[in-house]
Amino acid sequence: MRHRKRHGKLGRDSAHRKALMRNMVTSLLDHERIETTDAKAKELRRVADRMITLGKKGDLHARRRALSVIRSKDVAAKVFGELAERYKTREGGYTRVLKVRQRTGDAAPLSIVELVDGGASASTE
Repeated sequence: MRHRKRHGKLGRDSAHRKALMRNMVTSLLDHERIETTDAKAKELRRVADRMITLGKKGDLHARRRALSVIRSKDVAAKVFGELAERYKTREGGYTRVLKVRQRTGDAAPLSIVELVDGGASASTE
């Protein structure tokens, strides 16, 4: 039975999976758009939405919780400043996952994860 199994393991042990998610969420919040596999994108969406929610709270405890995941103080400042202002009236669903293609080497399905209402700062890499 799959009771209480909320996240995928992504073929990694727990420390590697945690480091992967920390790196990916930092990159997503910095560049506002990244390309990755479908499975990683679905896991990343959960973590990134939680970080933006912490940014909207804005208190010291929320900042410390966010900094335990986000690897850059500059990105954390962006989350608690620019992104918190951008999404202050939005109730949730800050990210979008778009399925784009299959990778040439191993035919893995790839997706683009981006922040909704990206504005002018979102680049098409």
